[in-house]
Amino acid sequence: MTVITNIEDLRVLAQKRVPRMFYDYADSGSWTEGSYRANEADFQKIKLRQRVAVNMENRSTRTTLVGQSAAMPLAIAPTGLTGMQHADGEILAARAARKFGIPFTLSTMSICSIEDVAQHAGEGFWFQLYVMKDRAFIERLIDRAKAANCGALVLTLDLQIIGQRHKDLKNGLTAPPRLTLPNIINIASKPRWALGMLGTKRRQFGNIVGHVQGVTDMANLGAWTSQQFDPSLNWGDVEWIKKRWGGKLILKGIQDVEDARLAVQTGADALIVSNHGGRQLDGAQSSIEALPAIVEAVGGQIEVHMDGGVRSGQDVLKARALGARGCYIGRAMLYGLGAMGEEGVSKALEIIHKELDLTMAFCGHTNIESVDKSILLPGSYPTA
Repeated sequence: MTVITNIEDLRVLAQKRVPRMFYDYADSGSWTEGSYRANEADFQKIKLRQRVAVNMENRSTRTTLVGQSAAMPLAIAPTGLTGMQHADGEILAARAARKFGIPFTLSTMSICSIEDVAQHAGEGFWFQLYVMKDRAFIERLIDRAKAANCGALVLTLDLQIIGQRHKDLKNGLTAPPRLTLPNIINIASKPRWALGMLGTKRRQFGNIVGHVQGVTDMANLGAWTSQQFDPSLNWGDVEWIKKRWGGKLILKGIQDVEDARLAVQTGADALIVSNHGGRQLDGAQSSIEALPAIVEAVGGQIEVHMDGGVRSGQDVLKARALGARGCYIGRAMLYGLGAMGEEGVSKALEIIHKELDLTMAFCGHTNIESVDKSILLPGSYPTA
């Protein structure tokens, strides 16, 4: 029996249990994957200052994200095709997040629908929105998120066009997978995954199929989505969405100080420093490198969150030290889900929380709210 002690253990197990096209979808970036690798590698360059003879009792990692209480400064990022990593994946991940006490964000491109997650995992989760050319559909999508009592809307700004992801093209990624001979052979070697999929009816994009005129099944969905991402998305659209939504608004995909200032002008409640997990512009700066300048420019006016490369509680602590109010995990959650379902997501959260709690104590702090860049070794971390 494998003893799971870190996120890497979950990744290895997920790779064994999830069909190749879906594992590769989660664990890859665009073009050379340089930004994807930098997101993780740049965290490792940052060194911590160990302190001793400090009272380490009564530690707390509790905080708030856009006014919502959280057990630690972490949320689950929106990830497409989560229900293809494991049957009913979005429901299971949302349930694990709810039990742990952190926000879960459902992707527009999820397999389980908004209504599925609300019914089976409870209300209060966040919803991530992609803007499509069909604005009537977007209006209905926002209204469905309202009806489900979603706690925040996460508007993704960096996917007006889709970055080229070589592995997805080579694998012929579809959901559900096409029954080609290579796919059949690969799926046959993943019996746990296959049995789970046979036991669920949720195998297509639940937020889209049946909710868009002319899209009734997977055969015509692909053509619709390839035409629908809107390259004309602009800051005026953000204002329109904010007004339509009326609740907490988080803007995801900010990498530049100038864009951060524009984000503040929209009246959004938070922004997420993110390069889409290295899946859009390859060669872009890592998220943790981009973070300090954005915090310095707008941190006093808007909550600054960050996403990209977070694989441990130490990464969460480092981001918090550099001014992020909170972090998001996508791949770390997907590894847990693919490895062990809901139990695996819970395990991932437990691992990250324990690493965060212990590292904070070793750095001389007992409350996450008091952590700042003084816990970092000068010269080892990015600055504005």
